[in-house]
Amino acid sequence: MTFGEDASRVRTGSAPRAMASLRNLEIGALRMTGCGNIAEGLRRHGRDMARPPTPPGLT
Repeated sequence: MTFGEDASRVRTGSAPRAMASLRNLEIGALRMTGCGNIAEGLRRHGRDMARPPTPPGLT
């Protein structure tokens, strides 16, 4: 429930699949940075837009 999936109004066409892919991408990026708690990682990186999560090996 970290991303508020239950409140999402995206329900038609391929939009739900695209949103799920974006959520999974963000979760994967946070895990690659060593973040164990996804909600905490979103809060930490969401506060400072100048410091986006950068997975190791990506520049």
